[in-house]
Amino acid sequence: MLKIKTMWKLFFLVILLTQLGQAQSSDQAKRLLDKTATQMAAYDNMQFDFTYVLENQKEQIRQETNGKVTVEKEKFLLEIPEATQLFDGQKKYTIIPENEEITITEGAAEDDLGFNPTALLNFYQEGYDFQMDILQKVMGKPIQFVKLTPQATDTGIDYLLLGIAVNTSEIYRIIEIGNNGTRTTLTIDNFQKNKTLAPGLFVFDASRYPDFYINQ
Repeated sequence: MLKIKTMWKLFFLVILLTQLGQAQSSDQAKRLLDKTATQMAAYDNMQFDFTYVLENQKEQIRQETNGKVTVEKEKFLLEIPEATQLFDGQKKYTIIPENEEITITEGAAEDDLGFNPTALLNFYQEGYDFQMDILQKVMGKPIQFVKLTPQATDTGIDYLLLGIAVNTSEIYRIIEIGNNGTRTTLTIDNFQKNKTLAPGLFVFDASRYPDFYINQ
């Protein structure tokens, strides 16, 4: 009987230590995310190249897009080969040269381009549970990953992995694992901050597109 009681005590002790470890990991992850978001939000502006890869091995799909982003507080300029997207703080302009078409919408919500640069700093703040994940070297740089699990069950996402560069506390990579087997990876490269930007960079000039159809 004594041995059985001792076994149960050890069993509950292991459970307690595991729960405490998870809580500490969650708190540590939240602190790291908050530190990163606060630091990056303090920059006057940011500019970086990115690679966006969508993969689904079961469906034999792999799509890769390269682009460039410039962000100044709530404004951004997103450039990919197929389109340019400009948000001036109130309206978003999606310019598609191949179709000679410009779509103007209110606000900066994510749309068919699938990427809202200003949401990089705050998307995690609601609707996720956090856990510290692996620390690994990527291209010689130590990257600490944080696992974000959606609290809702109808998001279509199993979990996210947010990679933060240890030496700079800046976002390096975001990996999204969908529950349909799709994996999307956004990798940030050539990150620059507090640049001198061209005047009027975030101002839409319709005169540059005289033959374009404007949809608003």
